[in-house]
Amino acid sequence: MAPKKKLQGLVAATVTPMTPDGQINLSVIHQYVDYLVSEQNVKSIFVNGTTGEGLALSVQERKQLAEEWVHQGKDKLDHVIIHVGALSLLESQELARHAAAIGASGIAVIAPFFFKPTNKDELVAFLREVASEAPAVPFYYYHIPPLTGVKIRVEELMDGIKEQIPTFQGVKFSDTDLLDLAQCINKNDREEFVFLYGVDEQLLSALAVGANGAVGSTYNYLGQKTNTMLQAFAQQDLALARKYQFRTGEFLNFVIKLGFGVAQTKAVMTFVSGIPMGPPRLPLVKASEEFIAKAKAKLDSIVWP
Repeated sequence: MAPKKKLQGLVAATVTPMTPDGQINLSVIHQYVDYLVSEQNVKSIFVNGTTGEGLALSVQERKQLAEEWVHQGKDKLDHVIIHVGALSLLESQELARHAAAIGASGIAVIAPFFFKPTNKDELVAFLREVASEAPAVPFYYYHIPPLTGVKIRVEELMDGIKEQIPTFQGVKFSDTDLLDLAQCINKNDREEFVFLYGVDEQLLSALAVGANGAVGSTYNYLGQKTNTMLQAFAQQDLALARKYQFRTGEFLNFVIKLGFGVAQTKAVMTFVSGIPMGPPRLPLVKASEEFIAKAKAKLDSIVWP
C-alpha cells in the first residue's frame, strides 16, 4: 500500500473494536472502513494509537489489527499509518518490521514513557533504532507530552533528524504548544515534512500556523463536518471555518465536563456509526448509560452551518 500522495487532510485515529468480553473484534473492521470512506469522507487512518488503546494491547493483537486494517483498506484507503511505539525497543522494532511486511503506508512511534528519554539525542536514538527496521516505510514521530511526560520540543527534535532517520516524514503533534508547532513549520520552508495536529478542538488554530492536516478521534464521527471546515479554510472563508470549529468545540466542551476519554469515544462512535465498538480494556471502564444519553442528546442538538 505505497502512498500515492502526501499524507495530509484528515486522518482518523481508529478505535479498536472489542467484543463484550474484551477481546479484539476484527469482524467489524470491513464495515468500519466503508463507514469512514462513505459516511465521513475520511480515507486515511492511524491504527493502534491512543484512541486505539495500542499500549493496552498485546504485540500479537496489534499485529492482527494492523493486518486487518491494511487488508480491508486496500484500494479504499489512501494511507494506513500503524503506530508501533512501545515501552520495549525490541517490541517496537518487531512491530515496525511487521508493518513493513504487510504493506503499511507509514509507521509512527510515541516516546517511551516509563524509562523516559531526557534529551533530544536519547529520543532520536530510540526512534532511529525503530525506523531502521522498516527502511522503506515513511516514519512519523508521535508527539503527545500530556500522556508521555516527554516534553522535548519538536522544534529541537527536528534539527538534523533527516540525517539520523532518512525515512522521517513528519510529526503527529498532539500538544497545545502552538508556538512549538509554528516554529517547526517556520523551519520547514522547503515543505519537506508534514505536521498533523492532534488536538481536535484547536485544529483551526493549527491550520492558521500551517499544519498540513490532523489526526484525531473525532474524525471517526465528525469527519464530514471537519472536512467542510478544511474546505472553508482553504477557500479563505474564515467565518465559516470558525463556525464549524466552534460547533465541534461546543460538543467536546460538553462531554469533557462529563468525563471524556477513549471509553467514551467508543460509546459515541457506536451510537453514531451503528457499529458496535464494545468496551475499553481495563483500567479504562466503559461509558455510563447516563453519559451516552447526554452525549447523544447534545450531538443531536447541535445546529451545523
